[in-house]
Amino acid sequence: MTTAEPRHPLVVAHRGASALAPEHTIAAYEKAVEAGADALELDVRLSADGQAVVIHDATLERTTDGSGPVHERTLQQLKRLDAGAWFGEAFRGQRIQTLTELLERFRDRVGFTVELKGGSDFYPGIEERVLTFLQIYDVLDRSLVVSFDHPALKKLKGLDRDVRVGALVTGRLLDPTALAPPGILDAVCLRAELTTEREVELVRKAGLEVYVWVVNEPLLARRLAGWGVRGLITDRPDLLRPLFRDA
Repeated sequence: MTTAEPRHPLVVAHRGASALAPEHTIAAYEKAVEAGADALELDVRLSADGQAVVIHDATLERTTDGSGPVHERTLQQLKRLDAGAWFGEAFRGQRIQTLTELLERFRDRVGFTVELKGGSDFYPGIEERVLTFLQIYDVLDRSLVVSFDHPALKKLKGLDRDVRVGALVTGRLLDPTALAPPGILDAVCLRAELTTEREVELVRKAGLEVYVWVVNEPLLARRLAGWGVRGLITDRPDLLRPLFRDA
């Protein structure tokens, strides 16, 4: 199989520069922007009072000094937690962020990859809420909404045909057209350790963009770029950005 001409993929900071600062905090996102990331990846859940908060885990123990399910805490309760000290004393006092806080702070500086950690079956109304914020902050054209919950992506597309959506896939990809009805997806997001050139080719032939997660090794990044992927989701934008300075 002939390797495609090298492209310059987008460097997407996975939870910010999460190898350098506590994930999903202002510190991590500022470091990502300083490193030259093209976009910031944000994991979104809803709090008990329906606020869109940015945190990966369903529970609080790993990345804060709190405990219990995120969706059982109000935004006020979540804001009282320390989200940085677990990573290092220098980051003590970092807080859980809302989606609106991050869109407000970074909207004129980078794009966004927003992952819904669940659709309306678990977080009622999350699709409408996230879409509204992307519209209000005028970043719809610089955002990609992704999820393992593929029906949530279909719902988003039904709300606004202009929203760009991508299906997250954990296993081997046999047929990208089977992930969603025609016209729904704009991208497929593949797991780095399982991604092959054939899979990338299949997705691109289906007319979809390819994003790969999580890519931290420069050699792998160069190989994926040669295959024509659109985005590299990475904990280390500081390592990958210099590879594609003219992107």
